[in-house]
Amino acid sequence: QVQLQEFGGGLVQAGGSLRLSCTASGRTFSPYAMAWFRQAPGKERESVAAIRWGGGETEYQDSVKGRFTISADKAKNTLYLQMNSLKPEDTAVYYCYADSYGALYWGQGTQVTVSV
Repeated sequence: QVQLQEFGGGLVQAGGSLRLSCTASGRTFSPYAMAWFRQAPGKERESVAAIRWGGGETEYQDSVKGRFTISADKAKNTLYLQMNSLKPEDTAVYYCYADSYGALYWGQGTQVTVSV
């Protein structure tokens, strides 16, 4: 019943910035947590950043700490990922994820390409 859709992917040069957003549709939306995952060609999907919906606690993969910021606008059912100082290794399909107390939802993914 919950649909997730990502926006904001694209092509950017190394050192640049992008802001991803993920909107959730549905009658109600109050997950335990939401997160951003990414998957590069030939690699497994990995967690990038996560946020607890209620308390706002966040956690990040070491490779993005200090560069990426995850945030949420609960009134708009929207999750954000601000990505700064992008590196070619950040190139991947980025997926929005929600854990609604055991009910798991995924977005369709949005491509982020960082050129050299």
